[in-house]
Parts: sequence; structure tokens; C-alpha cells
Amino acid sequence: MEKISILAITKNGIKIGLELKKLSSSWKIYAPSKFSDNDSQIEWYSEPTSNKIVELFKTSDALVCIFSLGAVIRLVSPYIKDKKTDPAVLVIDDQAKFVISVLSGHIGGANQLTGNIAEKLGGTAVITTAADVNKTIAVDLLGKEFGWEIDDDSTVTEISAFMVNEEEIGVFQDAGNKNWWNKKLPINVIIYSSIEELVNSQAKGFLIMTDKEIGNHEILKNSVVYRPPTLVVGVGLHGDTTKETIKEGLNNCLEKYKLSAKSIAKLVSIKKQEDVQSLIDLGNEMNVPVEYFEKEELAQIEIPNPSEMVQAFEGTPSVSEAAAVKSSGGQLVVEKQKFPPNLTIAIARIPN
Repeated sequence: MEKISILAITKNGIKIGLELKKLSSSWKIYAPSKFSDNDSQIEWYSEPTSNKIVELFKTSDALVCIFSLGAVIRLVSPYIKDKKTDPAVLVIDDQAKFVISVLSGHIGGANQLTGNIAEKLGGTAVITTAADVNKTIAVDLLGKEFGWEIDDDSTVTEISAFMVNEEEIGVFQDAGNKNWWNKKLPINVIIYSSIEELVNSQAKGFLIMTDKEIGNHEILKNSVVYRPPTLVVGVGLHGDTTKETIKEGLNNCLEKYKLSAKSIAKLVSIKKQEDVQSLIDLGNEMNVPVEYFEKEELAQIEIPNPSEMVQAFEGTPSVSEAAAVKSSGGQLVVEKQKFPPNLTIAIARIPN
């Protein structure tokens, strides 16, 4: 979380806020100016708290309110939209006995922040989300620490209900970190070794971790599909290769080899005298980093399709394949694909 705001409206609340600020100097405390002692750690405000809380709700990643739960609910409820965009909201009582996760417990991070603050203050964390109370898998949070993305979140609520009600859940994974649950699996969760086994099981819902497209559309109706960032796209290109050309070639490769664009971790290429702007622009558009390697580094990588022409122009027998393998530390899943006259693409998978 980048911006955490603490709103305190009593003298005790201000003391609690100052204690919380010890967790991170970037956290900001807001308090009414009538209590001002000119402490520079606090941003004193003169407008009504009912206005200030709306401002902070709209501009914060997390809002910690040190006053009554009822008041907080009345003040923020008109501005609540959905769990994907609302900030985490916490409430702490005036004696710091209870730290309550109020809003955006999972995706917004309120539950985790509640636990951290309760530990700091020596208070009791109050968390009411079913997955946490039942100590089972939080479907909407699974793999978040590894950068996994949910492909389609429309099924999350239904599968979460199956999970907390101990209906059988089938799991299949062929990509991404396997340490996503560091304790004994819940009794209703069963791991299967193939999609076919999953389809033929008695499970009511499915969790699937893969960077491949899934052809069975029936199973998707009862699945949450996680996309781990496992694919590294190697790009060989000229200075005049356009973003549209790279994008079209990449989409062609993904479609041909049935891979998900949501699992792309980075774009990689050779370091040139000047970075190719079109590759940078595509990386920005896709929200993935662009990484470069010197020709000497790429020349050392064993690849299946070396090119004398590439060697002559770039000083290494491969750009796309070598860059993908070098960056991923894994194996090619898509060998060099040519898109004449100015583009090659290869894709490698980061090992589990």
C-alpha cells in the first residue's frame, strides 16, 4: 500500500495515531485543528470530519479511523463502490482494545493490515471474512504474493462459497509457484494431475493455475483460473519495427500455442545503441517491464535456431530465443517465430 491515512478525532486517538506512525514514517495522521499542539507529524485540518473522511476515502489505499465503527459506516457508505476499487478501511476504538477490518479485507489488504496494527498496539484483531474465520483458502487472494492474476473474477464469489462451506474443490496446477499454501490443505480441497481428472472428479468448483488457454469452456463456468507471470517474451526487432507489428506477432504466437497474455512477465531483447521506442511503448501498454541483454551475454546461450544473418547484424546468433532463455532461466515453449522483414518472437517459461 502506498498511501495509508490515519484519521483521529480525539486526544487519545491522536496518541494512538502517533504510535502507529512508528510502523511506517510514510503513514499520515490527520486530526482536527482544535487539538493542535503544532506537532509536525500531524496534518491538522479545520474542515468538518465528515468532509475530511470522504477526501481520504477517495485518495487513500487504506484508511484507519480511530473512532466508532457506526460513525465510520455512516460517513463512508455513500461512497462505497466495489471491493476491487474501494480502499481498505479499518476502525480502532479510543483505547486501542480492538482493531476492526471493515472494508476490502482481502483484495484491499485490510485484514493483513488489521493483524499488523493489532500486534503493534497489543489489541485484538477483529476479522470477519469467512475464509479467515474458517482458516481456509481465500480464493480471491490466492497467489497474490506471487503476482498471480485472476483471469475472470466473475466466478470468485461462487467458488469462495463452495470453499467456506466445505464443498469439494479440485485443484490443477501446471505453472507458477507451488508453495501457495504452506500448511495442510483443507479437507475439501483435492489436487489433480490433469484437467481431464479435474473434469471427471466430483468437485463442485475448481482452482486452476496455468499460463495456457483452457479449451474446455464448460469447466470454466465453475472455475477460478489464476495466471502466474511465467512467460518471458524474447523479441528480435529493427529500429523501425512498430508497436502494432510486435503486438500482432505476439498475439499470433499466443493464439497458435494457446498461451495466455496475462501470464507474460516481461519483454526482453538485445541492448542496442538506442532503445527501440515501440518495444518500450508495448511494455507500458501491457504493464510489463522491458529487459535488455548485451550481445556478449546472448551469444553464450544455447538455442535451437541460430542465425548467421543475426550474427552478422547483431553480433550474436540469436536475439529472441537467447533473450527469452537468458531472462527466464527456463526452457523455450515457443521457438523462434519469424515475421518478416523485421520481427522475431520466442517465448520461454520461468521454472516453477
